[in-house]
Amino acid sequence: MGKLVIDASKVNAQTAAQLVALCPFSAITYNGETLDISAACKMCRLCVRKGPAGVVQYIEDTQAPTVDKSKWQGVAVLADATGGTLHPVSFELLGKAKELAAVTGQPVMALLLCDQAADMPQKLIERGADTVYIYEHPMFRDFCVTTYANAFEDFIQKIKPSAVLVGALSRGRSLAPRVASRLRTGLTADCTMLEMKENTDLVQIRPAFGGNIMARIITPRTRPQFCTVRYKVFSAVAPNHDAAGTVLRMPVSDSWQDTRVTIESAEMKPPEKDISEADILVAVGRGLKSAADLAKVQAFCSAIGAQLACSRPLVEAGWLDASHQIGLSGKTVRPSLIITLGISGAVQFAAGMKSADCIIAVNSDPAAPIFDIAHYAVVGDLYEVMESFLKKAEEHSHET
Repeated sequence: MGKLVIDASKVNAQTAAQLVALCPFSAITYNGETLDISAACKMCRLCVRKGPAGVVQYIEDTQAPTVDKSKWQGVAVLADATGGTLHPVSFELLGKAKELAAVTGQPVMALLLCDQAADMPQKLIERGADTVYIYEHPMFRDFCVTTYANAFEDFIQKIKPSAVLVGALSRGRSLAPRVASRLRTGLTADCTMLEMKENTDLVQIRPAFGGNIMARIITPRTRPQFCTVRYKVFSAVAPNHDAAGTVLRMPVSDSWQDTRVTIESAEMKPPEKDISEADILVAVGRGLKSAADLAKVQAFCSAIGAQLACSRPLVEAGWLDASHQIGLSGKTVRPSLIITLGISGAVQFAAGMKSADCIIAVNSDPAAPIFDIAHYAVVGDLYEVMESFLKKAEEHSHET
């Protein structure tokens, strides 16, 4: 990583004004004497390439730390065992880890922090783990971020995985940044794609700048490489019941338990319908005229056995709860069928549903971006189209 250096001898009112106007992030300021670059800088280097010659220069950091990559081997997955049950995101990450590790010929590892392991290690092996490292102790019955982080850090310090994949669930979102900070290494959140280089550098790909670009991020000078991935981004592989692997029980230290926090009791929330698990979804957007019309959409959902979802504007308007939202700031879904009603298809929304098996898009604008990813495009009024769909559904139910 380099840095920007300002040549004060070349700064005057004219060059300063050019640079202030040039910066797209308003990171360059001038007080009449001094030109400054604030923390708002994104290192796009536009000031170097397009600004007055020589005023701002990019200097590569030749003193940057380096790491012996040969000492860090394999791809590790943090298995989420909330409530004593493995979350499906663990299986999705193991499938991707297997693909990544095949590039370098290194092993796939699973880290399991739990109160009672039971048959969970075997399930992880069946999904692709070569070795399962278990930290089993009553202190892991309830989630305490510091206690879990201490064990997580111990695993990394002892086993030294090259890359660590973490599910972007509540536990993972708490643990990954804490442990990455302790180890002074990089973390990329909410990756949508992952690639592996032959030199073991993990290419972490995610939308950036509001989804307008896809950033390709690597951590070449430190290890391990941390990333979080949302549920339903990758496909889970089918279990191989003949798979063989190794289960290693790791020593646990009582000192890891955070005595500052006492969990008196914990209750599991009653199960809710999660749009991430839905097989059929109807997603409605800005094209809906009023909140009262949601009743019509809900009736449509009931008729075809779908769950209701939405784009961000409806959540911001207070028409639906955030648990219904699809997109970068909502949830990622992978249904067999999704019908979008009155949704333009901004990149942020599309990123959360484009992997659906079948996409039927309804929009009155023939140039709507949603049609670029839809399998079937319907140009028309969503109310008329929805009514037509309902009639067809009723006719089909009478026939059967």
